[in-house]
Amino acid sequence: MKLYVGNLPWKIDDEGLKELFASYDAEEANVIKDKFSGRSKGFGFVVISDDEMAKKAISELHEKDIEGRPLTVSEARPMIPRDDAPRREYENSESNEAPSADPSAIAESQAEEND
Repeated sequence: MKLYVGNLPWKIDDEGLKELFASYDAEEANVIKDKFSGRSKGFGFVVISDDEMAKKAISELHEKDIEGRPLTVSEARPMIPRDDAPRREYENSESNEAPSADPSAIAESQAEEND
């Protein structure tokens, strides 16, 4: 079973995450990192082949305080591809683009700031 682990302390890496789940026979542990900076995004995934051990890990580690942060541990769900993700609808708009600002309102607020 693949587990989602959120609210990780920023300094935990793959090895630290695997150690955290070592008593539950974790096979893999991956902290998700920003592709540009290489820094942790604060969450990761752990793979535990024994479903009973995985459920035990969830019940024992969910909301457990690790370095001042309560972990979020749950069964991982499939990622929704961005193309299929629901889009926010804007009033009076046929497209999914964000509404543009009213130029007269911007001019008025700038004039008020300059007074």
